[in-house]
Amino acid sequence: MAKLTIQEAADHFKVSKEAVHNRIRRGTLPSLMEHGVKYVIVDEVKSNTKPVNNDDKYYAFLEEQNKALQEKVERLEKDNSSLRDQKELMLIEERIKIENIYKEKDEQLKNILQTISTKFLAQTIETQDIDISSVEVIDIEDEDISLKKYLKSLGLKSKRQEKVIARFKKLADKDERIIIKDNKLFVNPKKYSYNDII
Repeated sequence: MAKLTIQEAADHFKVSKEAVHNRIRRGTLPSLMEHGVKYVIVDEVKSNTKPVNNDDKYYAFLEEQNKALQEKVERLEKDNSSLRDQKELMLIEERIKIENIYKEKDEQLKNILQTISTKFLAQTIETQDIDISSVEVIDIEDEDISLKKYLKSLGLKSKRQEKVIARFKKLADKDERIIIKDNKLFVNPKKYSYNDII
């Protein structure tokens, strides 16, 4: 039997001092205290053979487990990063879709408002240009009537009539609704509508 200090025992078994302390605590290494110094009792016969080092196997096992867990964590981090990227792409695509929908709706709304304002403006202009006192009610038959007579029946003021007549003259050769007889313009309101020109 030999008495070894903790350091000597660590050198003897080729382990750390902590491993020697762990064995003492577990009771796998006998020890004693003399004058405040802890000694390890080692059987000299066994000391020539290398002891079975359970701590080393345990540490090796833990290192293996730690390495496997580390690899798993790295894999999960990659997956997580990939999922975050996919989520971000999906959010960007959805935002673009929503923006496009709102753009389309805005365009539709603008067109509707423009149409309404144009019609309202046209009605306002027509109302301003009508001279109610000069409105002449005419009986529109299937025959053609002179453009002047027709415009007078609508109650348009003379300045407005002049503008409309100028438009009719420009379109006379191209528009089949406008009839020319003896260099005068005629219309047939029963057969055609002239709102787009007036």
